[in-house]
Amino acid sequence: MRISNYRSLVGVVAFSLFALGGCVSESSSDDTTDSTTESSTTDSSTDTDTDTSTDTTTDSSTDTTTDTSSDIVLGALDPTMFVDGAFTSNEIVDCTLSDGTETQCYEIVTTGTPAEQTPGPFCPRSTTDNDPADVGIWFDESGTDGIVDLTGNYIMDLAVTYNDSNWKLYDENTLEVFVTETLESCDGAAQPNVEDEFKQHCVECSMDYLADLDVTATYLIPVTPQVADTTGSVSQVGVALNGTELSAPAPVDDILGNYTIAAFDDCGGHINLHQGYHYHAAAGGCAEVGTQDDGHAALLGYALDGYGIYGMRDENGDEATGLDECRGEEDDVRGYHYHAASPGENLFIGCFHGKTVASDTDAGGPPAGGPPNQ
Repeated sequence: MRISNYRSLVGVVAFSLFALGGCVSESSSDDTTDSTTESSTTDSSTDTDTDTSTDTTTDSSTDTTTDTSSDIVLGALDPTMFVDGAFTSNEIVDCTLSDGTETQCYEIVTTGTPAEQTPGPFCPRSTTDNDPADVGIWFDESGTDGIVDLTGNYIMDLAVTYNDSNWKLYDENTLEVFVTETLESCDGAAQPNVEDEFKQHCVECSMDYLADLDVTATYLIPVTPQVADTTGSVSQVGVALNGTELSAPAPVDDILGNYTIAAFDDCGGHINLHQGYHYHAAAGGCAEVGTQDDGHAALLGYALDGYGIYGMRDENGDEATGLDECRGEEDDVRGYHYHAASPGENLFIGCFHGKTVASDTDAGGPPAGGPPNQ
């Protein structure tokens, strides 16, 4: 079975969870949102010329080390910031941006498996499983930064949380939580029209299910970011420094409407059969590996428009202020860059500041699919 995802990294749900995962969208059965493609024409002074003599070397085994001799523009993607094993291939290729501009892009290929991170845990197995270390998280505005630990007690209280007596994700006699524990149940719950037998389930998938599937992803990200005339709405956001997709907002309304919980692990990610492991939130600091010497929030990845995405808080725990509508700002060290939203907002950035490769983004505001309990 081959599920091939080609993602053009472009500038910030279809049922991610329902394609399950946790985290965020290749096809309509995946994490996709209603976004219109931005066709922005930029009268920009941004220098779009890059050194085309860049020597890009690909190690055909597993990890690929990109040796680039070109100067990296302030604020642009730096391939050396990715952790070992984040991608299998990284080359510089010709590409076309959403307004027709011809330029060069990094073509980054990832595997759907995060480097230097083991996904999980996700769902509790019993209503007595109340140790936060043994369970994942879920969106809930009552929690810190809009997330709560998905404990057994939380599962028991879903009817109260959502003011709906139909919720019952556990067996009252055995206290067992109903979890999708097979490939078949994962597949049955990972779709917009959840099969009846898999409603009332905490949904999770195993990385083992991906063994015979192709969940590789190809990202095209401009080598030199170019400011767009108008901001672009966000579907797929970008890629983390560990090679994990930064996905579109999870389709929370659909998930809850089918009486399911699409559990995330403490990093804000989950697994589906189309994207593999992917993030829907910047939680736990898992992807924030690009520490900054000046105490600024750490780099966690890059948006499809080529600008960096940094954590929400700096090393002192202070949140960035004065951000624009896209959650971006500019400084002398990092140039223009974004700061990720709080995990409970079910997004990373508010819009794309720059141009992306044609087809993945549209003009407009932030996508639908916000957190529950709003």
